[in-house]
Parts: sequence; C-alpha cells; structure tokens
Amino acid sequence: MSRTVSSWILSSARNSIVLQGKGRLYSICIPSRNKIKWKLVFSKTCFYPAGSCSLDNTFSLKKAFRHTSTEEEHFSFQLSPSQINDILRARELSHKIPDLNGKNANSVLRFESNQLASNTPIEDRRSAATCLQTKGMMFGVFDGHAGSACAQAVSERLLHYIAVSLMSRQTLEEIELAVECMKPVLPILQWHKHPNDVEYRETTSQYFENLRVYWQHLLDLDAEPEFSLEEAMISAFKRLDSDISLEVQAPQENELMRNIALQVAFSGATACVAHIDGVHLHVANTGDCRAILGVHEEDGTWSTLPLTRDHNAFDEFENRRLKREHPRSEEKTLVVNDRLLGILVPSRAFGDVQLKWSKELQHSILENSCDVEALNIYQYVPPNYHTPPYLTAEPEVTYHKLRSKDKFLVIASDGLWEMLSNEKVVNLVAGHLTELNVQKPQVAFEKPVNLGYMHSLLLQRKNRGIASLDQNIATHLIRHAIGSNEYGEVDQEKLAAMLTLPEDLARMYRDDITVTVVYFNSETIDNYYRNN
Repeated sequence: MSRTVSSWILSSARNSIVLQGKGRLYSICIPSRNKIKWKLVFSKTCFYPAGSCSLDNTFSLKKAFRHTSTEEEHFSFQLSPSQINDILRARELSHKIPDLNGKNANSVLRFESNQLASNTPIEDRRSAATCLQTKGMMFGVFDGHAGSACAQAVSERLLHYIAVSLMSRQTLEEIELAVECMKPVLPILQWHKHPNDVEYRETTSQYFENLRVYWQHLLDLDAEPEFSLEEAMISAFKRLDSDISLEVQAPQENELMRNIALQVAFSGATACVAHIDGVHLHVANTGDCRAILGVHEEDGTWSTLPLTRDHNAFDEFENRRLKREHPRSEEKTLVVNDRLLGILVPSRAFGDVQLKWSKELQHSILENSCDVEALNIYQYVPPNYHTPPYLTAEPEVTYHKLRSKDKFLVIASDGLWEMLSNEKVVNLVAGHLTELNVQKPQVAFEKPVNLGYMHSLLLQRKNRGIASLDQNIATHLIRHAIGSNEYGEVDQEKLAAMLTLPEDLARMYRDDITVTVVYFNSETIDNYYRNN
C-alpha cells in the first residue's frame, strides 16, 4: 500500500458522513469482494451495577500501536516489523496431541489458532476441547454480531451440550447422582485455551444448572438416547439456542445476571463446530463461518474440499428454505438488499431474538427491563415482520470419512473468507508446511552450530527469497489476508496500515478474523484402514 493509498484511507475517513446518535455509531459499511455488508457497531460504554464488569470489557485486547480515532492530530501508519509481529502473534494458540508410549493413536496431530480484532473489543470467539466421557475432539469458531455477548456464551456452552448429547444413559445417571449427592462431577471436557480467552464466571452456576436440565431431559426419554453424532449436534445447537431465549424470559437473581441474559439474547452469533473421532469427521454449521479440508492428491497437487455452505441471502438453498417456512405473500420481503428482512446478512444464528420472538414478547421483555438503552439494546421491529421466527440456529451437519490424503482442516470466521478464497487458504497452508519441512533438516546438518554456519543458512534463505516464517499457520493466514497485494505477496506498508487503522475506520476495511487449523495424523488414519 503506497503512501498515496494510506493518505486516501485517512482523508476518506475524515470526510465521510456517519449516522450517529448519543455517541453511538449505528452502522458501518464493509466493502468485500462481491457484496456490501452492514453490521451493527455499538458504543464501548455499557451500564452495569457498581462493582460489576461488562462482558465486553473483560475481553479488551492490547491496543498498542492502534489509533483510537481518525481525528487524531499526529496520525501515522508506520510500524516496525517487530511491532507488526507483536500485534499479529498476541493471541496465538497451539497444542500438540501427546504421544501414548511413543504412538499417537489420535487422528489429530496438532492444532494452531489465532485471532485478530477489528471491533473493539473483538466479537469473535473460539473453542477447542477433548471429550473426556466420550471419544473425540471438538473445535469451534463463533462470529458474534451486535456485540460479543452471544458469541461468548455459545463458545462456553455449546461443546458441553454436544458432549452431553453423546453420553450413554449410564454416564448421565452417574453424573446426575454425583450432583444430587453434592459429590465431584466427572469432568466432561478438557479445554485447550489461550490464557486471554475469557470466561464469564458470574454465569457459571446458571449455565451448569441449565445443562443439567438438558441431561435430565435426556434421562427422561423412554429409551436410551443413542443419538447419532449428527442428531447430537443438531439437538445441542437447538437446545442451547432455546435456553438462551428462555433465560432472558425467566426471573434472574440480580441485575448483573439480568443484563447478561439480555445482551446474550439480543446480540447474535454464527457457529461452526467440528467433531473428530478417529477417521470420522462431522462439521455442524450455522451461519457464515466456514470449514474446508486441504487434500494432498496422489499427483502432488493440492485440492480443496468445502465442508460447509454459507447460510446467507446469496445461497439459493437458504432462499428456498425461507420461502417454504413463510407465506407466499412474504416472498418479496424475506430478503431485502441481500439481508434477511433487510437487516441481517447470515440467515442462521444463535440469539438475535428480535428476529425470532413475536412483537408482543419483545415489547414485554424490554418494557420490564432496566435501562436497556444503556446496554445498547433497542426495540426495533422491521417492516413486514408477520410470521416469526425468521431466523434459526439449526445447523447443517456434514460427515466426511478421513483419508490419508486429507492433511488439514481450516475453520474460520467470515473475516478470513472475505479476504482469501478457499483455494488460496489451502495453498498457503500447504506452502507453509512445505517450507517448514524444507527448513527442519538444515538446522541439524552441522554440529556444533557456529556463527559462520548460521550466517551461511541465513544467506541461503535470502538467496532463495524465503522470508522468515510464522511458526503458527493461523498467523500466516491472517498476515496474508490483510497484507497481500494484487500479486499475492505480503506488502509490509499495507500490513502496517491495516493494523493501525483507528477504531472508527478499521471495520470498513476488515472484519474480526478467527482461524483454527487442525492437522491430521496420516499414519493413524492409514493404520485404521489397515486394521479394518
């Protein structure tokens, strides 16, 4: 990005007209490859009782090097390479699956993840966990809108609901007995978290009680639940969304809990969750996060296998579904300007009760609440709102049986996919793998390693034109997503400009980005087929 382009970004922001009211920016236009996307952006100030804290405020990322406004007098896009790396790598997460007696029996070899905020605070969330009472690992990416509250709640709760749905009656009975006798409960999940991944501890007790009501419901079924994995994921998604809706209608023990329930229900989140057990891969998707497989073909080339569909107005299947679920008289008003009812880009999401409840229920809940305007919640009924619900959290579930040529899975929020195509993402991951493999043996060629040898390696790298690699592949993808020029190369000036954009401008050029890449253990997958 040249200085001319950088100056144009700044001047266009300062001269732009924005709709403001009471200090809030109500909407921002997001240019992307093939569409204009509008999302609500709210003020940073929320009302909470004395001594409490805002859900969003607990997740404030370090703002080093970032401007707060385009109105600053001394505005600069300049960042050093080390400053760029500090920003990009601040939320890196990686985890390698441990070997069992020298043999890794898990089909997951390792995973790497990262996030980069555009909103302040970031509205995306992520989850990764190993199932302890059932088999497998789960990975989730959650893209929040109108705040982070719903994405936060879903990221904390959804994997538990899926795990409970998969448990046998005997295991559920053991857990219920432990709770009744006030004994320690069997752990359900082993979480793999970044130190800065927040938990909203004030809601832990309520969330656990509602999870308990769910497993009690499963125990009340006449027969063994025996959900298939697809059924378990669908049941978990729908039940959690129902609980989010019911919690805000039920009496709460204090004002803080009430405010959290309101913010969770009236914000929204899309979700993409993968469950991996041996060679069995299931992906449940609600909204416009996306999951793809990177496949290494026999001829050495790489191909892409999409595992999800984007649930939005650009998808013909979603348009047909909406038309089936509503009267013919509403056909022309269901999707307006490529948005559901002219408001929301995704056509499936958690929360967003404004598009699920009746007008009367919305009015009743908001009228009986405290200062909802201070929580950035406004009663707005769109035109032609006749037959709710218009929005669902029911996921589409895709099953894929892993093969040895399936090398990695990429799950990411739409902030990545707006910048990079599926094919580009797979090629970047594949190229990163190749370069890492090329470099590994070179470090061990000579022992002991001396300065002359290290200098020689650096010169070789320079001569080959290989830049210093991000060890974390998610960081590598984010770097290319926001910093690539028209030739597919990272432009350092553009990268610096995109990272220093002020809060009132950043959202016009990039969305929050969350990426998780899961690498598969080809040897374990091969052994499965040999033994079966």
